[in-house]
This record gives sequence, structure tokens and C-alpha cells, in this order.
Amino acid sequence: MNKLKCVISYDGSRFEGYQIQKEKRTVQLELHRALTRIHKGFEMRVSASGRTDSGVHAIGQVIHFETPLTIQPESWKNALNAYLPKDIWVSKVTMASPAFHAQFDVVKKEYRYKVSLSKEFNVFTRNQIFHYPYKINLEAVKEAAGYLVGTHDFTSFCSIKTATTNRIRTIYELEVIATGDELVFRVVGNGFLYNMVRIIIGTLLDIGQERKKPKEILSILEARDRNAASKTAPAHGLYLWNVMYNDN
Repeated sequence: MNKLKCVISYDGSRFEGYQIQKEKRTVQLELHRALTRIHKGFEMRVSASGRTDSGVHAIGQVIHFETPLTIQPESWKNALNAYLPKDIWVSKVTMASPAFHAQFDVVKKEYRYKVSLSKEFNVFTRNQIFHYPYKINLEAVKEAAGYLVGTHDFTSFCSIKTATTNRIRTIYELEVIATGDELVFRVVGNGFLYNMVRIIIGTLLDIGQERKKPKEILSILEARDRNAASKTAPAHGLYLWNVMYNDN
């Protein structure tokens, strides 16, 4: 069996998330369908670096699958893109070692969250960027973001539905990039809890609106209580940007 590693992007607007769910359109379902067709009806399965929620996009999601077929990586890329719907795109295919696992070998992940501060609503980007037409104290947002960098218990910044009991995670970088009327939050960490990035963004935007002070981040972390943080930012502004392994 050959193991293939693929980097894929997708527009999450019309998907009910990545993971297969009964009677719902998901990214994983479409991948399975494409691979099954390529394998002449033999049912195939793929593993991903992690799941994304309904409406969340990806630029650098990583998957792997095993196949008995001997096809060159570039030909695999072409075949997959021929069978996949146009809101999924395979950007890279490489041979992987037999021991590689797209989920368990992850070292870091990078997410980006896009916000439009424009007073005008853009109908063409309504599913790709969160429209937030309010004045923001950018320096306060950047100060607050700095308090989140490092290793912390992020219980306050994850959904109450989170099944994981270990809520300690490390954020290596949390950058706030302002370009014109657009804000991009760039977050790099060793792993993320359910809704963690979106709750962080919702809280930072509240701080930007001066509903909270930057140093309140410290007490929110200390509280270990979801109610201490702000509302969860909408899914459509979030992108799984890059997944990093020891070999890249």
C-alpha cells in the first residue's frame, strides 16, 4: 500500500463542516466519494489533521490516505481535482512514509481570522469575512493578544461542549494585521480546543470596542470559565491556514 499526503483548500460556505455526518454535505464525504470513484467503487477513507466546523474555510488542511494504486503524485492531484466539486481543491500531493499520520504527527497549526471594519457591507465576501463595522482600538487589541501568547489553561476560551479534559495549550504567535479596513488575526499554536480561536477573536473584538480592558485577558484565563470570555465570533471569518509537521 502507498500512503499519500495531500494539502487541500475548501470554501466552507456550503459544507456542514469537515467530518462526515449522516445526510449532510461535508468535506470528508466529498473526498471519500472522489477516492471511491478513482478506485472503481472500492470504498476509501481519508484521515485529516483535524475537523473544521460548518462554515469554516481551509487554505492548508492536510489529509492522508492509503491506496494500492501506483500513480505519480502530480497525477493524483489531477485525478482528485477532476472528481472533486469546485469548492474543494487539492493543491499538493506527496508520497508519505508508512508511519505518517495527518492528525497525530501535527506539530503546529496556524489559523487566520478575517474581519472587515468597513461601513459598507460587501455581498460578494459575506461568506468569507466577518463584517464588523465598528471603530476599533487597535492598540488595545494588540496588547490583549500579547497576554494570550504562551502556555495557558484555555478553558475560558473553549466551548462548554468540549470533551477534552486537558485544556492546556500553547500559542506561539498571535499577530494582529491591519490593512485598510481589514483586520487579520494570525494565530499559531500547538493545538486548539473546540471554538477556541473564534472565542479568542470575539473577546479581542470586545476589547477593541473597549467593553473590556486588555489586562482582563489575565483574569479571564484564570477564571477557567467559558462565561468569563465574550461571544464566539462567526465561523465564516475563520481559515485553517497551515498545518506544520517536523518535515516542513
